[in-house]
Amino acid sequence: MIFLKTDDEIELLRQSNLLVGKTLAEVAKLIKPGVTTKQLDKVAEEFIRDHGAIPTFKGYPNPYGGPFPGTLCTSVNEQVVHGIPNDIPLKDGDIVSVDCGTLLNGFCGDSAYTFCVGDVDPEIKKLLQVTKESLYLGLENAVHGKRLGDIGFAIQSYCEANSYGVVREFVGHGIGHEMHEDPQVPNYGKRGTGTMLKKGMCLSIEPMITQGSREVVMERDGWTVRTKDRKFAAHFEHTVAVGKGKVDILSSFEYIEQVLGDKSI
Repeated sequence: MIFLKTDDEIELLRQSNLLVGKTLAEVAKLIKPGVTTKQLDKVAEEFIRDHGAIPTFKGYPNPYGGPFPGTLCTSVNEQVVHGIPNDIPLKDGDIVSVDCGTLLNGFCGDSAYTFCVGDVDPEIKKLLQVTKESLYLGLENAVHGKRLGDIGFAIQSYCEANSYGVVREFVGHGIGHEMHEDPQVPNYGKRGTGTMLKKGMCLSIEPMITQGSREVVMERDGWTVRTKDRKFAAHFEHTVAVGKGKVDILSSFEYIEQVLGDKSI
């Protein structure tokens, strides 16, 4: 069932999502060769809790095994999503997708950004840029009267025109009091198909794009999803409210990009 949000509820969602953006900015300050994703995770959890919120990923249940152990999903290189923070130092040339969720005032925030670690190959940087650009093309279609397929089509057609793969098994979602609500928001689709979008729908739109084949496998930990061919993958995510004529982006990359400066994607 899809729940439409009131203007007041959308403002509460905005506060939770802006906290995610600020948390990712704290993480951005630390990303460099030699740092571990577990260190990033510790900083993120402290920052979220210091601001009166709860990290929603921590303890998230899993049909394939134990609950998620971290505050952040940290997916390095060929890992697509749901990477578990660990003690392996990041290396020069790595990329790391950081996905973060919060619960504040009864509403959830959810956003993701893929970071470069040190000097990254231009081919990999292009993957990140195209993935981020595809997100904004998808967002342009998150308006009243369009359909879910319009969002997916915009993302898929742009990424595939750049010879990248669009992951099918994992998709975006509705968001509100719960982190994952109806509807599912695929990053692929046909124009004019799927659920009609209405003002007040709140969605987390998150292209997961691969450098090579779109096929993915799950690691034995029951969480980490990686590309089958072990080529790199990128992931960017915004939470938005569907508006009339224009999307309202509730999350923000602004705080992250103030930290990154000219190293922003």
